[in-house]
Amino acid sequence: MRLATLLGRLVPRTLLVRTFLLVSLLIFVSVATWLTLFGLAEREPRARQLAQLAVSVVNLTNAALVAADPVKRVALLRDLAESEGVQIYPAEATDSVVPLPDDFFFRVMFDTIESQLGPGTRFAGMVNGQSGIWVSFSIDHADEDEYWLMLPGEHAESEFPWPWLGWGGASLALALLVAWLIVSRVTQPLRALAGAASEVGRGMHPAPIAEGGAIELRQLTEAFNRMSEDLKRINAERAEVLAGISHDLRTPLARLRLESEMSIGDDDARAAVIEDIEQMDAIIAQFLDYARGEGEEQAELTDVNILVTQVAGLQDRISGVSRMTLGQLPPVLIQRKAVTRALLNLLDNAQKYGGDEIAVETRCVPGEIQIDVVDHGHGIPEGEIERLKRPFTRLENARSNASGTGLGLAIVERIARLHKGSLELLAREGGGLIARLRLPVRN
Repeated sequence: MRLATLLGRLVPRTLLVRTFLLVSLLIFVSVATWLTLFGLAEREPRARQLAQLAVSVVNLTNAALVAADPVKRVALLRDLAESEGVQIYPAEATDSVVPLPDDFFFRVMFDTIESQLGPGTRFAGMVNGQSGIWVSFSIDHADEDEYWLMLPGEHAESEFPWPWLGWGGASLALALLVAWLIVSRVTQPLRALAGAASEVGRGMHPAPIAEGGAIELRQLTEAFNRMSEDLKRINAERAEVLAGISHDLRTPLARLRLESEMSIGDDDARAAVIEDIEQMDAIIAQFLDYARGEGEEQAELTDVNILVTQVAGLQDRISGVSRMTLGQLPPVLIQRKAVTRALLNLLDNAQKYGGDEIAVETRCVPGEIQIDVVDHGHGIPEGEIERLKRPFTRLENARSNASGTGLGLAIVERIARLHKGSLELLAREGGGLIARLRLPVRN
């Protein structure tokens, strides 16, 4: 399990890097294959060339020795070594012989030499402690006149192709550069689509993406732009319809309130009717808040402590905040009205469900700021936390004395996601709830 987790972390996460690595691996495997094939194709001709050189030297030496007086053969061998660099030694029965390696190169050389000099030809890699390529031969095919021909071992070694390596490295670097350009050109529209989709998910309306590239990418971009425009139009129509409904409902509600104040003589009954009308008006306002969205407001650099103080002061006139603890916060880039609405909803939620003791705390942790609204109510069961963040959901069995639409936490959750943050609902030690709004530091 740990190995799988470690391997999962080592695998690149972006399509650009993954595709580039796969293309690079393909290029490296291709180059390695061609180098191997080149080495195999070059090895046999070089072995045959070396064998032919040995055969030619043996034949020339053999002809010279046959034509020479047997008494003068030793002097002739000495002259050949000094003038032509040909090393010829008489073969002795006491010679210490070490064979050549048994590999493909030397097998090809053995077969070629034997086919021309005869099956009795011997080969060695070292004779009497002297390394080289040793080939035996007989003068006029007489066994008593056997000699060793020694070729330097460098003849069997291939010179490292440094120029070819340089050109190959340059070609490989060029291929990798072109591969990176191709892959980045393919993934760039995908990155733009991912960014725009993230904005749409946060309730914003991004500008249309440039339509270009391959036909598949162009079709995908066109479809996304159409979807974005359709969502923008639907949201606008929804907001317009709800605004019209709000206007149409609030007009008779205002008449009802005026009629109740003038017609109902009983003070308690009149207060109850007015309270119901005000609750209906608040519900309509909350519906509008949820339907309107927050994507149109421009973000601005804000001191969150000042904003929290202002919102808490406004709420204090309604319900009261018993304690406020403000930490050192840097100015952050937020949508001021949206965050204000989120804080008002959290404070209103705490006042409705958590009693009169409400505390507000702010702090800065690496990469984000946290705003806690703490109450001393019944809290929320852990299994119900995520459900209560959805629209139109309430915990009736735990907070049955509350009235509302169940949109307050959903609005806060959406505002948090709009800022790439989050809303956490945590159990407070000793009872109650901590509603924590987490906002990333962007300045």
